[in-house]
Amino acid sequence: MVSEKKGKVYLVGAGPGDPGLLTLRAKECIERADVIIYDYLANEAFLAYADKRAELIYVGKKGGSHIKSQEEINRLICDKAKEGLNIVRLKGGDPFIFGRGGEEAQELVKADIPFEIVPGVTSAIAVPAYAGIPLTHRDYTSTVTFITGHEDPSKEESDINWERLATGVGTLVFLMGVGNLDKIAEELINNGRSPDTPAAVICRGTVAGQKTIEAKLRDIADIAKREAIKPPGIIVVGDVVGLRSELNWFEQRPLFGKRIVVTRAREQASRFLSALAELGAECIEFPTIEILPPGNFDGMDKAIQSLDDYDWILFTSVNGVKYFFDRLFVLGKDIRSLKDIRLGAIGLKTAEALLEKGIRPDLLPDEYRAESMVDEFKKLGAKGLRILLPRVLGARDLLPDELRKMGGHVDIVEAYGTVMPGTGTEKVRAMLETGGIHMVTFTSSSTVTNFIAMFKGDGDRIIQWMEDVDVACIGPVTAKSAEERGLKVSLIAKEYTIEALTSAIVDYYLER
Repeated sequence: MVSEKKGKVYLVGAGPGDPGLLTLRAKECIERADVIIYDYLANEAFLAYADKRAELIYVGKKGGSHIKSQEEINRLICDKAKEGLNIVRLKGGDPFIFGRGGEEAQELVKADIPFEIVPGVTSAIAVPAYAGIPLTHRDYTSTVTFITGHEDPSKEESDINWERLATGVGTLVFLMGVGNLDKIAEELINNGRSPDTPAAVICRGTVAGQKTIEAKLRDIADIAKREAIKPPGIIVVGDVVGLRSELNWFEQRPLFGKRIVVTRAREQASRFLSALAELGAECIEFPTIEILPPGNFDGMDKAIQSLDDYDWILFTSVNGVKYFFDRLFVLGKDIRSLKDIRLGAIGLKTAEALLEKGIRPDLLPDEYRAESMVDEFKKLGAKGLRILLPRVLGARDLLPDELRKMGGHVDIVEAYGTVMPGTGTEKVRAMLETGGIHMVTFTSSSTVTNFIAMFKGDGDRIIQWMEDVDVACIGPVTAKSAEERGLKVSLIAKEYTIEALTSAIVDYYLER
């Protein structure tokens, strides 16, 4: 049954690929959409903003290869809108720059369906900028023209006036033209453009896999073939291409071209992923741990109801802080219940999590590991102290064992649990098997153990695939776990923090 109330269609430009170039309005529309109808996108990460209940429909428009024809897409958009749903038609780049958004909007007008155009950052300007090529420059040219490199094949003759184009414009930018590069260069030269004009082809622009080649116009097609340049790509012709040697910023970042796997739990990985991506890495998010509430709250509830019995509470992770305080509040208590208890934290981030609760830890060892906390209590003394340790089950017992040896009474309660994700290995397996991964990072022994276990069906091949992969570990305990499982550790962070691990990765590749 068709709804009497029509939905609204948002023709949304997703930009060229870099997630940072998605507009705020585009993100807002994606979040509110009932249905998202999307083409091949340079970055499918944008779909992560969609509501879990949203229907995602891939229509597969990429370089002339279509799952659905344009007519079928137009009909699909209209039919969904007539059901009273909010539709996002998500397109790479900008919907009105060679994106056929105008045609789709015309169909909506015919069907009397309300719509909104949400412009996107077009690859025509973004990709050259990421290659260090300004399309205009007062010392070079004040004119630029955008041209399709892939005209409608049903046309009997080209709409491009090659004679005027070749000599009448300073900078030429061709979209979707990689497959016709030889013809484009030939037409320009035959119509008066100097064969010595600088030219560039940029493929996979604005993302970590970006590749740029430069040559004179007469040679650019042959070099592109030799370098196996594949669509999607942008072609730039003009003297401004010569500025790339001075202005190339994106491809000069220290981790550019490195594909790095981050195995940290998804809840905690964003800061690490952002830091690596900012330095140029292509990050593969591959969580080997999923953080969950504890199997039951009996132990923690009993401890919280008896807080007056404890002298110390020691937190070994951000998760321990989060789940302890969540439960504290559920049980009707707050930080005033901790007024006579001293708190210790392992790690700066754990201490910061306490500060966010309004509590400054009484003890923060210089080194962020259990051994350092033990050393501190050797100075303070632990005899007779009642100590609460909210943590994940299965953690190392070094800290509670040593505190008990010193005469302390230690209660370990399950604050949270972890499980190994059951899916998601296919992509990483394929990349490892073909040598497509440069580095795998581990931030705990659990991430190592689970990483190996997630490939258990591959037998010893996972160790073989990792032979030429760099392994980065956050500290010696994690490194030991990696080595015990047959991995060769390439680097260990001097401090046991994400910031230190990031710096160590940069130094490692700069030295090489």
